[in-house]
Amino acid sequence: MYLAILVAGSIPGARADIGHYASGPVLHSTAYAILTALWFFGSRGTPAARACKAVLVIAAMGAGDEFVQSFFPYRGADVRDWAVDCASAVVTALLLCLALPKMFVIQEH
Repeated sequence: MYLAILVAGSIPGARADIGHYASGPVLHSTAYAILTALWFFGSRGTPAARACKAVLVIAAMGAGDEFVQSFFPYRGADVRDWAVDCASAVVTALLLCLALPKMFVIQEH
């Protein structure tokens, strides 16, 4: 999914076309909330540990997305987009952590 975000964001005019249906913050928050949930459910440990891992990885992915965008003249890196990515990750991870406190704890022996 992350690769799809990078590729789709690199297609000339694609961002402008989709902008008619959803704003940048909506796109960023939705995409990175989904990535956060995938990372949360795909990792091991307590819900709090999963949440922390997910937020850190999503912050790095968001920074990577903005870095890639900086190479295209028709796109641009924006720290506000990265902040939306991070905020979305924090909110999603927190909600998952609170909603699933004991359901997905893997006991390590």
